[in-house]
Amino acid sequence: MLEMTREEFEELVAEALDRIPPELTRLMDNVAVFVEDEPPADDPELLGLYEGTPLTERGEWYAGVLPDRITIYRGPTLRLCESREEVVAETEVTVVHEIAHHFGIDDERLHALGYG
Repeated sequence: MLEMTREEFEELVAEALDRIPPELTRLMDNVAVFVEDEPPADDPELLGLYEGTPLTERGEWYAGVLPDRITIYRGPTLRLCESREEVVAETEVTVVHEIAHHFGIDDERLHALGYG
């Protein structure tokens, strides 16, 4: 498995977030991004997870709720990749994939766009 500290991986996630175009990040609302070492035991290969209510499904009732949560998982990403360059690329794809869920884009469309 490729070695990378938690701090180094968190920095890659931050850099991937910085590469999201500002016109999209301005539209993001009530969402927080986290890094965890491992995903839930029932899905050990999961690279990222979006939990919340996509922007496309929010209505008048949406007020006073906890932020949506995007989690990027370090362990499976490092096990999947063979080089630092692959980790950088995979982290960026995963971050974009989970942010797309925040915007209401489903897995089928993401796979078609190359972010599966």
